[in-house]
Amino acid sequence: MNRLAHETSPYLLQHADNPVDWWPWSAEAFDEARRSNRPVLLSVGYSSCHWCHVMAHESFEDDATAAYLNDHFVSVKVDREERPDVDAVYMEAVQAATGQGGWPMTVFLTPDAEPFYFGTYFPPEPRHGMASFRQVLEGVSGAWTDRRDEVAEVAGKITRDLAERELTFGDSAVPGEEELAGALLGLTRDYDAARGGFGGAPKFPPSMVIEFLLRHHARTGSEGALQMAVDTCERMARGGLYDQLGGGFARYSVDREWVIPHFEKMLYDNALLCRVYAHLWRSTGSELARRVALETADFLVRELRTTEGGFASALDADSDDGTGRHVEGAYYVWTPEQLREVLGDADAELAARYYGVTEEGTFEEGASVLQLPQRDEVFDAGKLASVRERLFAARAGRPAPGRDDKVVAAWNGLAVAALAETGAYFDRPDLVEAAIGAADLLVRLHMDDRARLVRTSKDGRAGAHAGVLEDYADVAEGFLALTSVTGEGVWLEFAGFLLDHVLAQFTDDESGALYDTAADAERLIRRPQDPTDNATPSGWSAAAGALLSYAAQTGAEPHRTAAERALGVVKALGPRAPRFIGWGLAVAEALLDGPREVAVVGEGNDPATTALRRAALLGTAPGAVVAVGTPESDELPLLSGRSLVDGKPAAYVCRNFACDVPTTDPDRLRTALNGRNA
Repeated sequence: MNRLAHETSPYLLQHADNPVDWWPWSAEAFDEARRSNRPVLLSVGYSSCHWCHVMAHESFEDDATAAYLNDHFVSVKVDREERPDVDAVYMEAVQAATGQGGWPMTVFLTPDAEPFYFGTYFPPEPRHGMASFRQVLEGVSGAWTDRRDEVAEVAGKITRDLAERELTFGDSAVPGEEELAGALLGLTRDYDAARGGFGGAPKFPPSMVIEFLLRHHARTGSEGALQMAVDTCERMARGGLYDQLGGGFARYSVDREWVIPHFEKMLYDNALLCRVYAHLWRSTGSELARRVALETADFLVRELRTTEGGFASALDADSDDGTGRHVEGAYYVWTPEQLREVLGDADAELAARYYGVTEEGTFEEGASVLQLPQRDEVFDAGKLASVRERLFAARAGRPAPGRDDKVVAAWNGLAVAALAETGAYFDRPDLVEAAIGAADLLVRLHMDDRARLVRTSKDGRAGAHAGVLEDYADVAEGFLALTSVTGEGVWLEFAGFLLDHVLAQFTDDESGALYDTAADAERLIRRPQDPTDNATPSGWSAAAGALLSYAAQTGAEPHRTAAERALGVVKALGPRAPRFIGWGLAVAEALLDGPREVAVVGEGNDPATTALRRAALLGTAPGAVVAVGTPESDELPLLSGRSLVDGKPAAYVCRNFACDVPTTDPDRLRTALNGRNA
């Protein structure tokens, strides 16, 4: 056992039995590098990363490679999900030096943590023009021994270049109609009209862009924006990216047609997509969107919820194929013969037609990923339900993919928001309860008595690493969604505590720019700062959205001002790179629309209150916030001074410091919240 044996990260624990003398990221590791006059090998990955597992098996489990590492390097292993700040800083260096990045990330550092050589996966033998890992290690060790001055010069230059990369995000004005129209035009140019989605292979689910498209349609009536959202969601849901038996989405599609996924399932993708499909249903009434939202929510609760009530980070892409080999996708793919074994000949033939399973296969070794190809044929719904149920039960008997049980605060915040809203929309109180359970865990385990967050926990034990901006912002977003759904003011109060930290610890007072780490966090060679969305909303745009919603709920002017200042980056980047700032664009849509503030007053057990509350939650006005309570309630600021109308429950809709006449009619409320009335 090495020094990783007592870590909480499942990824680090996977390497605890390696013959490599691993260190976790720590001051002690760099002290050891100085003492022993050795460079640092920094290896960054995550537990469900396929090529991380491959490199671990080929190199880090190899005794000869490990012996060389132990003699010549101080080896540091980092879980990028646990330390996104470390990952971001060195990934920026890798991308600047090589023009690309990815995981596993392999970086060689001086004992002062300055990078001087970079890569990602290295094979055990030279192949495809790539040097072997051993050759790389010998080359780096030789340079460190024989050309130390050159190494120091390179490391110093790289570090200076990184430090000088100050973020310029245009003027401090908020984005307006021109910028949002420009963003829509840019998305239209990148849109794959034949297949849905944006760009070519590999294709990632564009969750945050779809949120922008839905909000833009709601505010402006743009049919083109809605069509891109509808078609992309349908193609993703009908393709292999979506688990047709168990619900939930894989990380991305390796092809343009959404057929072959990279099979790992991430909490953040599924939380974001669950919310997207729920919002799509809210906008269109699509039965497909309703089904996918609910199936994805059920997947989250069934397969990712932990004993403590939080949500695990991911399911691996690989699993045992039944022969002892760990193979990507083994749990999910089917051959015609496997269908016959479970279903018999007649139903197997039906399933093959319905799910697109062929003798040739769509994946590897004659296996097919289940999908729903467009067909003119009409299928018997009862038979299909039986087929799906039997296949799902048979699949449950296969060796399951490994699960990363680490609870990440930010991603759990996303799950809280998705489950709360999906449960409210579709009258599924169990989903709302699951959201409350996760939120309660975040308060009990991840927040200290000063409302500071830790990033991760596992098995009820809080991790050692401080939360970053996305943790504060996404957890606040989840609490704000719970505020609207439950009417309980405690969630608004907790959101306020977190957002006060955003203002005090993550915000540049002069420019309004946001940093990914707190002012009092561990100092790295650069303080990370990235406003662009990647797999999740950036901390920057997530904070802007949560600050704006909190201001709408409370009238807090500092929070609204901070949100507006943060959105200056969207004014600069939205028209130029709309695919990479989708959540920022969605927040800008909310700002342009107000956002609207809806107060519903009435007794909770009165059906008229329930009807108004439902109409308020189903309103499509971008970023609208909802407060529900009795006339005497002082839990939520929006309820202050609101009274019944003629003794009946009533709804008040306000925006931009002006309020409509209160209504007791749910239909009138729906009209007021359709997003397009001036």
